[in-house]
Amino acid sequence: MAETAKNDKVKNKLHVRKGDKVIVITGKDKDRQGKIIEAQPKRERVIVEGVNTVKRHAKPTQKNPQGGIIVKEAPISSSNVMLVCPACEKPTRIQKKLLNGDYVRTCKKCGEIVDRDK
Repeated sequence: MAETAKNDKVKNKLHVRKGDKVIVITGKDKDRQGKIIEAQPKRERVIVEGVNTVKRHAKPTQKNPQGGIIVKEAPISSSNVMLVCPACEKPTRIQKKLLNGDYVRTCKKCGEIVDRDK
């Protein structure tokens, strides 16, 4: 019960977003790079393309008449990935800077703006 009260006050914000190129820094897929397919801020997890693949056994359905074994990506903790800067191509932490009244994500190593839309 105390755990739910604690989780209600937590801000659900991730340091990475959908479409970011990231590198896995720990776990069985360490040093593998990929693009974020989906971000799940409430669960603090991300799904990275080609990382943490699992096999699911599917029965034949109308949608999938063949059935069989389906390989797909499973979510991993967002703390296990690090953003790869598009400018310097190095894994980096982010820094938030105020630019024209909005906060933008910048690379801590080279100082370039990371946000694609800014």
